Amino acid sequence: MEQICLRLVKLDMLSSIRSLNRFDSVVRWCGQRQFHCRPSLFASARTDLRTNSSTSLKPGGSVTSLCLRSRSRLSVCITAFRPSVHPFITQSTREFHSSGRLRALPAPFIWMVLKPLQKLMAIILGRSIRKWWLALPPSKKQLFREWTWRRRWHFVGAGAGLLFFVSLFLLTHLDESPVTGRTRLLVFSRENFMKLAQVTAETYMEEFKDSLIAPSDPRHQAVELVVRILAERNQDIAEISSVPWTVHVVDGPTINAFVLPNGKVFIFTGMLEAVADIHQLVFILGHEMAHALIGHAAEQASLSHVVELLSLILLTAIWAICPRDSLAVLGQWIQGKLVQFLFDRPFSRKLEAEADQVGLQLAAKACADVRAGPVFWQQMEIYDQLKGEPTIPEWLSTHPSHQNRVRQLDRLVPEALELRARCDCPALPEADPRVIFHQAVKLLLDNAKKQEKIAQEEKNEKPRAGVMLPLPQSPPVPTPGSQPQLGGVLATSALPQTLLSK
Repeated sequence: MEQICLRLVKLDMLSSIRSLNRFDSVVRWCGQRQFHCRPSLFASARTDLRTNSSTSLKPGGSVTSLCLRSRSRLSVCITAFRPSVHPFITQSTREFHSSGRLRALPAPFIWMVLKPLQKLMAIILGRSIRKWWLALPPSKKQLFREWTWRRRWHFVGAGAGLLFFVSLFLLTHLDESPVTGRTRLLVFSRENFMKLAQVTAETYMEEFKDSLIAPSDPRHQAVELVVRILAERNQDIAEISSVPWTVHVVDGPTINAFVLPNGKVFIFTGMLEAVADIHQLVFILGHEMAHALIGHAAEQASLSHVVELLSLILLTAIWAICPRDSLAVLGQWIQGKLVQFLFDRPFSRKLEAEADQVGLQLAAKACADVRAGPVFWQQMEIYDQLKGEPTIPEWLSTHPSHQNRVRQLDRLVPEALELRARCDCPALPEADPRVIFHQAVKLLLDNAKKQEKIAQEEKNEKPRAGVMLPLPQSPPVPTPGSQPQLGGVLATSALPQTLLSK
């Protein structure tokens, strides 16, 4: 019994010695009192233990010995070594940092990853229902029809309840759009898209790391100046003042620019070459910043998420009803096109038109000439026609046509000019950029017509049959100071006459 009691005492002492910071107080406490086993457990064990402790200093630290002696002359000694703490070790410990926390994936990113899996599960479920129904004998099919008919009101009630909860979910996720005050649906919060924007920005930085222009480049400085002016002149908008704006100029011929929700601005040098002046650049960057501050990415993803969940029900029904897989694939393709042309693309065009409106307001508050906005889209229309790109109907595109954009901006220009005047901006020149552009295009068309007429007259004045034709001559070699104009004339003559009506 004494051995059991001594083992318990030893375990108790070992657990106390493990705490080095409280070791000295434990030793003093052990030397002042005697250890007894609990009377309830060991009533017959009245063992008196005597303790003796000693501490000695050594170069590497201190050694503490604790001896326990019982009446039966059985002794147990426990020795512990406590190393001294070197100043270098203390300093190293203070400089030690743990690894950073693992960042959770943003909800929109998780949804994008699970989106194909949801479709696959709907296809498998619909196909399984069809196989199960085809495998049933006619008698069981009839019984199942009768069973569903008897419980039709239960299904109606379940459908009504589901519709109620869906409506409640949509109503509780309504939000008011900044600047415009439009009511919209937001399933994903702005914070979630901020996290997704950070991941996207890191991906773009890795993709364009070899094409980024140095901050000392004049083109980078010009874009940075425009973004800074737009941000400073629109500090009354919380979505602009709360975001740090960073500029990245990518060396590439692509005519494109985009702004992420976290304020990362990416613009290609092809866009810098496409704009005619600084006012058009202000309008373009204001358009892209409008996408970010309104949260169009979150709004578009929210609508797409709701439409996708509703279309999963239709997709399951298609694969359950169609008798063959080929017909089900055709039905799925038709369903995808209907969703694309009835929901996704019209909504995208709506957001682009709203970004044009808000971007024009941002440019007006930045004291830019807002009349240059419609001119940019007229230039882009001519540029596409000179390149020979086919004209796509607007209902097939994610962006409004150039002509519709010009008409919408022309309607918004007077209001933007009034806003500009209220912001204490300097007066604009009387010459309207739209009128100047119209006159320039008209002059080019007139010159093209004259040269075509001269070429036609020279062709008609060729010698008739029977007269010796002159030998073909090599084309004249252009002098270093001259420039060939034939290509420009032919390309300009292909411009449509509808441009004259603008």
